[in-house]
Amino acid sequence: MREKELIVYKDCDDDGLLKDMSFLMSHYDDEYYNIEDMQALAYECIHKMLEMAGNHGFSGNLWHCYLTNLLVNNENCYSRSTEITGAINGTINDAVLHDIVIMKEFYDYDFTPMIETLQLNGFELIENYVASTEESKVYNDRIRKRICDLAMAFRNNNTPQEMKDTLTLFYKDYGVGRFGLHKAFRIAHDEKGNTIIVPILNITHVKLDDLVGYELAKQKLRENTEAFLKGKKANNCLLFGDAGTGKSSSIKAIANEYYEQGLRVIEVYKHQFKDLNDVIAQIKNRNYRFIIYMDDLSFEEFEVEYKYLKAVIEGGIEKKPKNVLIYATTNRRHLVNEKFSDREDSVHESDTLQEKLSLSARFGCKIYFSSPEKKEYQNIVKVLAKRNNITMSEDELLAEANKWEVSHGGLSGRSAQQFIDYLLGKE
Repeated sequence: MREKELIVYKDCDDDGLLKDMSFLMSHYDDEYYNIEDMQALAYECIHKMLEMAGNHGFSGNLWHCYLTNLLVNNENCYSRSTEITGAINGTINDAVLHDIVIMKEFYDYDFTPMIETLQLNGFELIENYVASTEESKVYNDRIRKRICDLAMAFRNNNTPQEMKDTLTLFYKDYGVGRFGLHKAFRIAHDEKGNTIIVPILNITHVKLDDLVGYELAKQKLRENTEAFLKGKKANNCLLFGDAGTGKSSSIKAIANEYYEQGLRVIEVYKHQFKDLNDVIAQIKNRNYRFIIYMDDLSFEEFEVEYKYLKAVIEGGIEKKPKNVLIYATTNRRHLVNEKFSDREDSVHESDTLQEKLSLSARFGCKIYFSSPEKKEYQNIVKVLAKRNNITMSEDELLAEANKWEVSHGGLSGRSAQQFIDYLLGKE
């Protein structure tokens, strides 16, 4: 059972399918084992691969997809070192090649004698599987296609060294595991209460150029983000201003736009600030650049969570890692609600005010998003209408748009998009 000989990829078989398949390959014709039991095990393996196909959306040779999925998700000393940076030197390459020799044996295995000996019916289902049109529960279409394409690429590799080189190139281009395959994440807790970072499977595929207007704001956001990705000095960023002006959409846009350059976004809610140190501990030694994203950030006078955030940004003994920045959106420039009583009732009113205002000061890059003027709002409506092939005359379009904004939150990019969605829904 060759899976026991794996060294670097030793812990990749999380569901036992590799172990069961390895056992079948070694003992399907062994007279010591009952043929009915071996048949049952083989059908159980087929069942697991079909379930995997349904959950992951894989197609083609499911055994190859399964092996490929193990390799692209196994976070080990080699895969983590080569993500984003590419090939490395050292003895670890020999250890990985040892494992790839074994994986290629699994990959190239001829199942024909096993099928004939065990008289298996239905094995062909996993050799040329056609996926359904339903969405994957694990991957989006982009990730699913990359894994299936990698499985096909392995088929063209004649030697274990070629297979290792192909896999290493994948790690360089796309990374490894959850951080390599996904753009955005949220915080959760496992059964034991440990902080875990889980992927967000579907993120709105918006780019900064899709957001009409706000050219100076978008340029400032781009410059800060690109400096961060290049390893240059960059600032924590606060996007503030009126509701519905595109602050949150801008964060989603940079997650899409800079994913290929190694940017990842982790969304954190206010009640999760106590988990920030655990989150940073999990990401600080990875080769990606992480933006910890806080949407609609603000605090009332009785809330103290902002102190967790201040400590993470600057106040702790351990410095914030160079691969982590904080991006936040808010409708309040100073983040913490300031009451006049703060000035009158506190004996140390200056200290009270400064403590609250100092949180905003920790964001070195502040970008203002204001509500558009009437003409700007109308221009947004016209651009969105053209993108969505709405053929209404301009006069009628703007007249209806003006009526819409009066009863739907006023002049903003959000109300313009909602108006266009309304028109599309009527078609």
